[in-house]
Amino acid sequence: MDAFITRKKRKLSPSAPVERVKTAAADDQEDNEPTEFKLAMLASLYPALEADTLLDVLLAHNGSVPAASTALTKAPTKKPRLSGGVPGAQTCLQSFGQTLHLYTPESISAQTPCTLIPSFLPPQLADTLLTELLVESETFSSSTFKLFDNIVTSPHSSCFFVSSDLSASSIKADYLYNGSTLTDVRPLTSHLEIVKPLVQEAVNAEIQKRIASKYGGKKLRHQSTHEWHPNAAFVNRYAGGKESVGWHSDQLTYLGPRAVIGSLSLGVSREFRVRRVLPTDEDGKKDADAEGQIAIHLPHNSLLVMHAEMQEEWKHSVAPAQVIDPHPIAGNKRINVTYRDYRPEFHPRYTPRCKCGVPTVLRVVQKKKENFGRYFWMCHAGNVPGKTGCDFFLWAEFDEDGNPLWEKLKSKGENKLG
Repeated sequence: MDAFITRKKRKLSPSAPVERVKTAAADDQEDNEPTEFKLAMLASLYPALEADTLLDVLLAHNGSVPAASTALTKAPTKKPRLSGGVPGAQTCLQSFGQTLHLYTPESISAQTPCTLIPSFLPPQLADTLLTELLVESETFSSSTFKLFDNIVTSPHSSCFFVSSDLSASSIKADYLYNGSTLTDVRPLTSHLEIVKPLVQEAVNAEIQKRIASKYGGKKLRHQSTHEWHPNAAFVNRYAGGKESVGWHSDQLTYLGPRAVIGSLSLGVSREFRVRRVLPTDEDGKKDADAEGQIAIHLPHNSLLVMHAEMQEEWKHSVAPAQVIDPHPIAGNKRINVTYRDYRPEFHPRYTPRCKCGVPTVLRVVQKKKENFGRYFWMCHAGNVPGKTGCDFFLWAEFDEDGNPLWEKLKSKGENKLG
């Protein structure tokens, strides 16, 4: 910043900001200017915009002030606010570089495999559930696992909750995540139970709408015909803007193919980012036109339905936030409840066991076009710190409705079923 303070101030005409910025930048070899100086130039032209917004746009345009200024001139960037610091509805889409920001349910449904229902719960119920989970989350922990021979700790905390029709003791003993069992499994809290049927009704309604409006009236191949019945929930706690979760697809092992998830956001608003999976061809090439990511802004008390194509064809993340608006109850914390339907036919007693003797994980091919979308079972014991997995691999078999064909796998004689 000292480099900027000691410089002679330039006079920029507000009547033609883009042209003046181009001239000034060219005269002083813009590429060598410090970032602080570039931000100050943009701030003088767009005083109504926040510094983090200007920085995002500048970085999206590779540090080019003229390009950033052009983008800011063409696209409205100020986010309307409602009381309590919650991002308001916005009718336009914003695109800076390769990030498309979505705010309205209509744009989210059109551009992503998701449906957003704002103000989902009665306000008092949403606040009561938030208060309950804030207390509960004080004892959450961060998971630790092995990734490329490195020990990694999740940058947020979470806990697994189950309804009465699932046994917590069975979940602890039989179900594996990242190759190991869960040690902290809790019954759904009283208000998670109250909210569950509301989420179930809304999600099932949105599934039917999606089939009618996006799938041509016919469900996707391997999508279940049964009603979505949530009986478990991961509850995630993001304490402050630095806590996040990287790009991933949710584990399908106990949900089956074409899984649907209902995600309820409480507390501070955060960006939920999604991007389409781009498989490579034999030459290692991708479709460049499909590159980029989409930021969905999730306010307090909003339900996001992740539809049947989400986990196979997209990845999602919660990016770190430079600035967040405190919530009157949650402060700087976000609570996220992801309701899931654990299907009994995918209980670990049925799934293939690898050479290590443990139930395998269900994955889908996402990197290669040749087998893109094809499911397979593989060992994941090697994800546990201090352990080594095996080379077990088996293509999965499902009928049109996503039911596992265990007998067909048995007939192959290639695996050991649970």
